Order: sequence, then C-alpha cells, then structure tokens
Amino acid sequence: MPLDDTRTALAIRQLLQSLGRDPDCPELKDTPQRVAEFWRERLAGYEIDLATELTPLPGELTPVPIVLERIPFVSTCEHHLAPFEGVATLGYLPGPGGTVGLSKLVRVVQAFAWRLQVQERLTKQIFDALGQHLRPAAWGVKLTAEHTCMSHRGVKTPGIPVSTTLLGGTWVEKPPVDFR
Repeated sequence: MPLDDTRTALAIRQLLQSLGRDPDCPELKDTPQRVAEFWRERLAGYEIDLATELTPLPGELTPVPIVLERIPFVSTCEHHLAPFEGVATLGYLPGPGGTVGLSKLVRVVQAFAWRLQVQERLTKQIFDALGQHLRPAAWGVKLTAEHTCMSHRGVKTPGIPVSTTLLGGTWVEKPPVDFR
C-alpha cells in the first residue's frame, strides 16, 4: 500500500499544532510535505519484490561460502517511530537455489530495514528470504544495532549495541567465525 502524502502532511501539520507550533510560520510551512517525502523514502522497503532481487546468476559457479560484513542499515522502530541503525552480516553457502549478485544481498537488508520494524523480526525476515529464495546449504544473518528509543528516551543510555543472529543449514552446528 503506497503512502498517502496528503494525509501524512496533514497529520504532521496537526502534530505541529499539538506541539504548540504554528505550521504556517515561514520556518515550518514546508515541513509537513518534507516529512511526508521523508516517510515515503523511509518506508520504501514495502515496495521491493524479493523474488526479482534474488534471481540466480547464470552459469556454473563454485559453491564457496559468501559472506558480506558490515552492511550498514537504518530502520524505524515500530513502537516509537524512532530510528535504529547498525550493520548486518549475512552469508550463505550456495545450494540448489544458486548464487546471486552481491548487491542483491544488500538489497534484501534494505527491503526489510525500510519498513516499520523491530530488530528481531528484521533478522528473521532477512534469514527467511535467503532460505526461501536461495535454498542454500547453509546461511546466516547477524544484525548489530543501536536503538534511539533506548539512547534518546527511557534509560537515555547511548552506545549499547543489540545483536541478533540466526543460522540455518550446516552452519547451525558449525558457524563461520563471522557469526560467532
């Protein structure tokens, strides 16, 4: 479902008014539309077709483990609409599903990060997408992020990393060092 810019801008205008601000003042008059555009971009992951993104490369490739480290991501906590950001490590040992281009793996992270999220679900969605579309012999996903809902509100303690990891296939018993 595409974002409704008009309704979003109206909601932001009302938010500004509820905060005691004048949305018609020169400094804020364009803010509702800018914020609507921000949210359209921020939630673009709902529109990404993973089946298209994870189409196998043609030809025979040697089935060696493929691991991408420190893929940066920014997502939005669905509980507070506050950002959380971090890095993803993901990898797989190709199986019957073949091999995909490296940039496609980054795109999978973005597809799910650019949605309203919690980190645990984000990890599971990436993990499930890799397993479903690639059918790998082994695969893993590790996310490490800092949540502004902890650093900017509540306990107000920045710098606490949160890590979540899922492993599948042969890596459950013997994970590569990147996932330990």
